Amino acid sequence: MTDTAHRVVLAARPEGRATTDHLRHESFDLPEPGPGEVLLRTIWLSLDPYMRGRMSDAKSYATPVAIDETMTGQTVGEVIASNHDGFAPGDIATGMTGWTDRAVMKGDELRKLDPTRAPLQTALGILGMPGMTAWTGLTRILEAKKGQTIVISAATGAVGSVAGQLAHARGLRVVGVAGGPEKCAHATGNLGYDTCIDHHAHADGEAMARAIGEAAPNGVDLYFENVGGKTLAGVVPNMNDHGRIAICGMVAWYAGENLEDAISGPTIWRNLLTRKLRAEGFIIFDHWDRFPTFLDEVAPMVADGTITYRESVTDGLENAPKAFVGMLAGDNFGKTLVRVGPDP
Repeated sequence: MTDTAHRVVLAARPEGRATTDHLRHESFDLPEPGPGEVLLRTIWLSLDPYMRGRMSDAKSYATPVAIDETMTGQTVGEVIASNHDGFAPGDIATGMTGWTDRAVMKGDELRKLDPTRAPLQTALGILGMPGMTAWTGLTRILEAKKGQTIVISAATGAVGSVAGQLAHARGLRVVGVAGGPEKCAHATGNLGYDTCIDHHAHADGEAMARAIGEAAPNGVDLYFENVGGKTLAGVVPNMNDHGRIAICGMVAWYAGENLEDAISGPTIWRNLLTRKLRAEGFIIFDHWDRFPTFLDEVAPMVADGTITYRESVTDGLENAPKAFVGMLAGDNFGKTLVRVGPDP
């Protein structure tokens, strides 16, 4: 008897802003696990800004999601059946199973989790890809050092919130940029930011530049770039000589919007040259060999409360499209998750 599962697929490619109409919830026939494969029941689904890029067929670092194909995404799930020696029913694992309530995966593509170490969903957030991204940006790209001044855009998001706390723990002056007074209050009150700028309160790049200059009177040594837009336009004029920029994301431009806020190419190049700046883009999966080192440093900080986290949780796979669209609009607070099934 064929078993039926549920998934969310890409229904159409967005031209501009993604909406729930570009995604479709449907049932499908679930295959039996073959040799070396594992059947998983999804507990948690991670929603992340990079997924907007996978909806486009423009050339990028990863293959785009095909029309009518399951949306890509990392999950945490319970093993229901296994033909792989490394997994048994009842084990908890994480992998790129996509937006689905059950999936069959190769066991070699999964990572077993210890459910006693931390809440399961942290493998998708602070102890997973977003946390690893924050740690890598600070450690390997920016080479952050005590006494430096760093600006972090999307300061309370899944990546920014970890980057800010790690920077604070390392003795940097930490300036955040976030959307709205509530997020800025969270940044300074709970995440260790010395100050936070509400980008909604500043109309353009020139206004942002003035605000950043006031927040960083000695200039900006490091910039953790998650957004682009007017924040980038405000940071660049305040960069110190030999400053570094880690380019992690540019969510302000993913839908082809906010281009009027973009700093011009000649202005960027002039500042890179005359201030002797280094700007480096990074894709986290190129640095995954350091994941154990990241866990060794950050997991104890989470366990003892040095690093805290906040989550925006939506219940039900059918509600994932609405949560995703809201996240891209900045409606989330911290890590965006979908609770697909019960936690055992």
